[in-house]
Amino acid sequence: MTIPEIHWGPMIAALVYATMGLVIFGVAFVVVDRLTPYHLWREIIDEKNSALAIVVGAVAVGISIIVASAIR
Repeated sequence: MTIPEIHWGPMIAALVYATMGLVIFGVAFVVVDRLTPYHLWREIIDEKNSALAIVVGAVAVGISIIVASAIR
């Protein structure tokens, strides 16, 4: 029984792309947070604004789709 050879190139590439995606997502989310006229987390957590939470979730999904498409 032989042990299959590990191909490190694709694994390292996947880790690099995942890290890049998370960093780009984080930066984009901070930019969206700064562009809004109010503090998103205070409004969602303290004021219990569920409509804003849905919008922020949709923005997060949209940013994720854009980042994933750009990396791919």
